[in-house]
Amino acid sequence: MSGFVTGLSLLSILSCGAIFGFFYAWVCSTMWGLDQADPRVAIQAMQAMNASVRNAVFFPAFFLTPVILGATALVLRAKGFGAAGFWFGAGAAVYLVGGLILTMAVNVPMNEALAATAVPESLDEAREIWRAYSERWQVWNQARTLASGAALALAAWGALRLNLAEGVARIP
Repeated sequence: MSGFVTGLSLLSILSCGAIFGFFYAWVCSTMWGLDQADPRVAIQAMQAMNASVRNAVFFPAFFLTPVILGATALVLRAKGFGAAGFWFGAGAAVYLVGGLILTMAVNVPMNEALAATAVPESLDEAREIWRAYSERWQVWNQARTLASGAALALAAWGALRLNLAEGVARIP
């Protein structure tokens, strides 16, 4: 296997792992923590986090993961490793639809609506705003977490298939 193919395969897996880990952290800690906080603080914190996530560190994992997976699939197919390329391509499709497009269609508009919301002084009013936002947002975040985890698994399976095709690894 060429160093380029190996590097592209590893970059695909790393990209999937980065975005899966990002979404997963929201599932198992960030949102649970915000749900336990004063809802006025939770709203302000979420507004700040949503504004800060638009940065150069987040960009590659979020936007380039399907590109990297797709490029890996195309290179593998061109080099005669179509079976391995299929799994990377499947990972690209799963993440593109269930991660990137889902986020842009659901989570981002919810985040923008929350950003435009003034934090109320009333605890009860803030609690209702936060509850309505958090419950729906978390459902869709879990969906994109599952999709990005599936993309990671598909890319890992593609890498394993590539190694098997080259006789590098053997599964009993």
